[in-house]
Amino acid sequence: MVLRSCCKFGPVLVWFRLGYVVLLWLCVTHLRCARAETKTVVQKDAEFDVTYNDTVTSDNQTIYAFNHTVSRNKTEGVRVTVDVLSEGAESSPILFVVRQKQAVLSFQVPLILRGLYQRKYPYAHVGRTLCQPPTRSLTETQYFFVDVSTLSSLGTHYQLRISRVDSFTLHTDKKFSFTASPSQPQYFKYVFPDGVDTVIVKVNSEMTFPCSVMSIQDIQCPVYDLDNNVAFIGMYQTMTKTAAITVQRKDFPSNSFYVVVVVKTEDEACGGPLRFYPLRPDELIDAGNRSKTLDVVVSPAISSDVYVMGMLFCLGIFLSFYLLTFLVACVENKRMHRRREGLLNPADMSPAETASLLGKPGVTPVSPYEYGSFVDNASTLSSEAITDSIASDANYGYMERSLESVAGRSRQESLSSIEEDDYDTLADIDSDKNIVRTKKYLCVSDLARKDKRVLSKKYQIYFWNIATIGVFYALPVIQLVITYQTVVNVTGNQDICYYNFLCAHPLGNLSAFNNILSNLGYVMLGLLFLLIVLQRDVIHSRALDRNDLNALECGIPKHFGLFYAMGTALMMEGLLSACYHVCPNYTNFQFDTSFMYMIAGLCVLKLYQKRHPDINASAYTAYACLAAVIFFSVLGVVFGKGNMVFWIVFSVLHILATMLLSTQLYYMGRWRLDSGILRRIVYVIYTDCIRQCSGPMYIDRMVLLVMGNIVNWSLAAYGLLKTPNDFASYLLAIAICNLLLYFAFYIIMKLRSGERIQCMAMVCILFTAVVWGFALFFFFQGLSTWQKTPAESREHNRDCIVLSFFDDHDIWHFLSSIAMFGSFLVLLTMDDDLDNVQRDKIFVF
Repeated sequence: MVLRSCCKFGPVLVWFRLGYVVLLWLCVTHLRCARAETKTVVQKDAEFDVTYNDTVTSDNQTIYAFNHTVSRNKTEGVRVTVDVLSEGAESSPILFVVRQKQAVLSFQVPLILRGLYQRKYPYAHVGRTLCQPPTRSLTETQYFFVDVSTLSSLGTHYQLRISRVDSFTLHTDKKFSFTASPSQPQYFKYVFPDGVDTVIVKVNSEMTFPCSVMSIQDIQCPVYDLDNNVAFIGMYQTMTKTAAITVQRKDFPSNSFYVVVVVKTEDEACGGPLRFYPLRPDELIDAGNRSKTLDVVVSPAISSDVYVMGMLFCLGIFLSFYLLTFLVACVENKRMHRRREGLLNPADMSPAETASLLGKPGVTPVSPYEYGSFVDNASTLSSEAITDSIASDANYGYMERSLESVAGRSRQESLSSIEEDDYDTLADIDSDKNIVRTKKYLCVSDLARKDKRVLSKKYQIYFWNIATIGVFYALPVIQLVITYQTVVNVTGNQDICYYNFLCAHPLGNLSAFNNILSNLGYVMLGLLFLLIVLQRDVIHSRALDRNDLNALECGIPKHFGLFYAMGTALMMEGLLSACYHVCPNYTNFQFDTSFMYMIAGLCVLKLYQKRHPDINASAYTAYACLAAVIFFSVLGVVFGKGNMVFWIVFSVLHILATMLLSTQLYYMGRWRLDSGILRRIVYVIYTDCIRQCSGPMYIDRMVLLVMGNIVNWSLAAYGLLKTPNDFASYLLAIAICNLLLYFAFYIIMKLRSGERIQCMAMVCILFTAVVWGFALFFFFQGLSTWQKTPAESREHNRDCIVLSFFDDHDIWHFLSSIAMFGSFLVLLTMDDDLDNVQRDKIFVF
């Protein structure tokens, strides 16, 4: 019966127990909620410059209430300083929330800042400056609250202090010193004074490290003043010892801005050492003492009048060369006119003048044919050519030969071929070339046998090719640098471009207008050189149309295509250098050097062409070789830094190219690179060195090539041992060294052969040498370098030195453009003394 009763009430008991469990759970939940709702919240009226020591737990929350009077005409900063004194607070940090009228600032203490590879650095001492919302009334009392809370059930002890920053506003030309750290960033306010539209903000420190960041931000809340968010808005740049940013009023509608200085958690961005990798991903790393003392000063930038003076100064310098050229042309024309009258009226001349022109001992008298030709065509001859034809001081000891016989021979030879390729494919002509070009002593007439019309077309291709190359090269370059400048202006990241920030004057969207303007000289002087060459070309063409024998058979054969190409290359160098300085950096340095390679190569080709017109390289071959040089330049910039494999390959190719070019020059192109080359080399060594010891047939050429090989092998060894980071400049140094070596050899051989250098050419040589010396001095000042980090590069920045507008690198632009122009004039005039000398009396070297 009892068993039956238990069975009867069993389901009731189960439901009763289930209800009891549910009721118990509800009671516990209610008690917990009640306990949470009864969490202690303490609000305290607090005061400035008082240190509050307190403890916070998960059961209590403390609110500090502050109030202060804000004036519209005076801005005072408010700074919150917090220290956590309890151990082990990293596991349960304290949260501080500062509630203002128009802004909220929150941060935890210890503050965890991240570095590279997720390194974590805790900071128990934190200091932050509160953002100051603007006020419209003359004076206003503002309230703000500091909430302190944590989820730690254990008590965490802390210190809180609110203080005023009396020096929160920066004043013009007044230096202010302060200390910052990663957890205690600093920022200050600057208001543009009346009449000042542009200022330069300079931050300096005597300490290289720790690495820091300077930022310029608009007056708005929040202010991004931590390492992980300082790059979000505004302009910024990393710094070690110095930083400078030019700020314009038009970029800040409120006519004021914040100068923010943040110390980074690591120094890798400034070129410093990288800390070890943590053993565990969540391991906290002690950053040590990373406080840094800095000073800031805001100075007015240059006015618009200085911009105008800088532009007028730049234009004045280079327009003066146009004026000087015009004056020299007038003087030479007047002197030519006076001597022409003397030849037309010899009775009116003094005996001394007549002797100086016709009867001077050692001077070959002017033949009747030359005299008649001169009189008939004096109005169209160039002043230099006329002067040289009248008063050539010596015949250099060469044998006399009739101009008529020379003219007959040359005209007959010129009719043997119309096309250069046809001339070279004839078997008998090829045999004749082997005989002529392998003579021990060569004259210009031996290497000037091809038709002048064909050679003229051949060398004109140099100009048209480089003009085409320039257009196709410059257009994408301009597009790219505009994109660079846009990225800098939009992102505010001033570490992208390596300016001299202490002398970078903006204009419009350009950040460093002065560095761009100073390249104007390359363009203007390149154009002037083209005009000078055009004038000579026109005079020479008229002389050829008249069959003037001086133009046909005397002097160095005049082909102006390479001169046109050199002038165009100088103008393109100015354009591309200006493009490079829109945003100079590691990736676009080749814009500044590509046409430097072109100029060096064209100058070498012009020197060689002077006495080797028939066998000089074609435009296609020359530009293909220069393209290979630029190709290796790009490879070196991208892959050459610290890559030993690249340097080995380049050094081997450099030496091989030097040997092949030496062979080509020594044998005047009369050799073949084929399968039998090794057999012929062994045979020459056996016959000339083993069987009998005989010297080289062409001693002068051998001296030049031996010196050239020594220089190039030394440069290759230097590159292999030192592996310089600036490969583009290293490659340019190779080109310049070879050019200078060949030019020195040419001058020495010219004087050794009994020739002379005319006054005009000597003046150009001396002037150019002096200008090059000063130019190189300013070039090696090194105001910035993209071989280092942007912060390290700024350590080399310097103030302007001319008109408060141009820096040392701008002076380099001025002087180097003048020096290049002078160098071109040297190449143009250095052989004017041979204009009245027959070509079979001019030696080849």
